[in-house]
Amino acid sequence: MTDVQLPAQASPAPGGAAVQEARVAVVIEDEDDIRSLLSTVLAQAGFEVHGAANGADGVELVRAHRPVVTTLDVNMAGMDGFETAKRIRSISSTYIVMLTARTEEIDALQGLEAGADDYVAKPFRPRELRARIDAMLRRPREVAPARADTTAPSSASAAAWLDHHGLRLNPETRVVTVDGDEVVLTRSEFDILADLLSGGRRVRAKTDLAIMLRGDQSVADFVSDSDARAIEVHVANLRRKLGESPSEPRWIETVRGVGYRLTG
Repeated sequence: MTDVQLPAQASPAPGGAAVQEARVAVVIEDEDDIRSLLSTVLAQAGFEVHGAANGADGVELVRAHRPVVTTLDVNMAGMDGFETAKRIRSISSTYIVMLTARTEEIDALQGLEAGADDYVAKPFRPRELRARIDAMLRRPREVAPARADTTAPSSASAAAWLDHHGLRLNPETRVVTVDGDEVVLTRSEFDILADLLSGGRRVRAKTDLAIMLRGDQSVADFVSDSDARAIEVHVANLRRKLGESPSEPRWIETVRGVGYRLTG
């Protein structure tokens, strides 16, 4: 398929002058018509789009073009979407949006575990895809984990940390430590943990956490039961990385039928 390419868009600089910022997207989809539709939607959103019909070629496109966003089909011949997502995540911090059939919601949950940031069910609505991508772009990009300084921080840096039972999180540097040891989290896991820590004992519903991850109340219409289950996957992965038992939680307490809050 011929790549869809548009010139880089100008974005306003802090001083008001326009600077050139490349908005690159990669579409990995083995069905020509869907790949064409995705490319058109992203091109209309101002992206320079590169398309691949299989996972191996898609990984190479990500490596070569360093996209901001990558859409990825789950069910592809050869290397499937799960393995492709893992390989992409090992070389790139691109936002990964997985596409899955509406009747195969388990694919979406497995995709999140493989490193995807979000998913859209097929057949998808272009407006929903645009809304989800726009919301993701408003969230902080993941940065390489920095070594946290856990020894006698200054008063300024100490004020930035959120603490709870030996768990420390710095929203500015996006660093998390448990009993002094750094823990590497995905973007979604970090944002969920930061939201819970800042909320104290306030209960956060799964739907509220899903909307928070999107960063825009206008996408509330697109929150489904699958999105709530995706939050469950993120929290399960978060607990595993923190070393917490769901039955005897140290930090995150499940409020059955509602959502989550910090332990007392």
